[in-house]
Amino acid sequence: MFASRPSFPRSLVAGTALLLSPVGCTSTQSATRADDTRLTQEGTPARKPKWGLVIHGGAGVISRENLSAEREAEVRAALQQALQAGHAVLAQGGSSLDAVTAAVRILEDSPHFNAGKGAVFNHDGVNELDAAIMDGATRSAGAVAGLRRVKNPIELARRVMEKSPHVMMMGEGAEQFAQAQGVELVDPKYFFTEDRWQGLQRALEKERAVPSQSPSSLRPGLDPVTGDHKFGTVGAVALDQAGNLAAGTSTGGMTNKRFGRVGDSPIIGAGTYADPRCAVSATGHGEFFIRYTVARDICARVEYQDLPLPEAANVVVNDVLVKAGGEGGVIAMDRDGNVAMPFNSTGMYRGYVGEDGQPHVAIFKESEESAPSP
Repeated sequence: MFASRPSFPRSLVAGTALLLSPVGCTSTQSATRADDTRLTQEGTPARKPKWGLVIHGGAGVISRENLSAEREAEVRAALQQALQAGHAVLAQGGSSLDAVTAAVRILEDSPHFNAGKGAVFNHDGVNELDAAIMDGATRSAGAVAGLRRVKNPIELARRVMEKSPHVMMMGEGAEQFAQAQGVELVDPKYFFTEDRWQGLQRALEKERAVPSQSPSSLRPGLDPVTGDHKFGTVGAVALDQAGNLAAGTSTGGMTNKRFGRVGDSPIIGAGTYADPRCAVSATGHGEFFIRYTVARDICARVEYQDLPLPEAANVVVNDVLVKAGGEGGVIAMDRDGNVAMPFNSTGMYRGYVGEDGQPHVAIFKESEESAPSP
């Protein structure tokens, strides 16, 4: 049994507040003021939706000086497109699973995120992809790891859930299953991007320059494009009109990873989790998220401690993980439409859309997004 509800300083909760700015308005004061009226101090919609979708594109040290205006606009546009794809499904009465799948596919097809097309390279110069999806209504789940030819890993994860008696498949066996299921396979060259390749070269140079350090001691998560320290993952959680929740996560892992390393994204209960009350997708230093079963811990606090979702998510991300030394964030939604998007890094690509169909996205902390005029 969990202990009684902990008391957290107001500054801790407020420190995770978000300011979601409309795509295309990267620093306008009017956009800030308009969005501020829709959000509570904890960064959740001031008016709870009956249904909606939340997405992320990775968390970490994301700085304005390393993110060009052009790239920022492209990232925001991709996040908006993913939100619109998921909303279109929900607006037509579609399932949360379909909405999550649609949103994650868009992010997997973008070169701007470390998943699918934009996946980073491992130590051997190969792209290895992982994904998971979970249906909150039934607790059915599917996960895949170590894929090299599947264009959209989230699609295969869903096939594992719906078309097999298993929860997780990996490597060649998973791709044999993909072929049998008619899931699209591509030449591995499809995943090549020059930015990610150069990122690997820089990581290898850094490794050679510090020969006394083992590969496991080198700092993970270096973004090969911006130079920021970022944990690349994409994910979505959704609540549909029937009141059912779902969560999905997809990733290319870490640049220069070795030995078949798998992070938290495809691990049910760590990087991805959904039940009838709560759904979570995570992004961060995967080893910590696995050891602390972050996604399930948040939902367990909602279930057993009866904590409000924003409080439960903040406790885990900004207290439990911080004390453990884990960096990252989560997106979460509960069956009442409450939303949480806390992170303990300097930024997280994220977005939200409710039943009104108006997408909101953000990258930086509230203080670094555009500030309203006095």
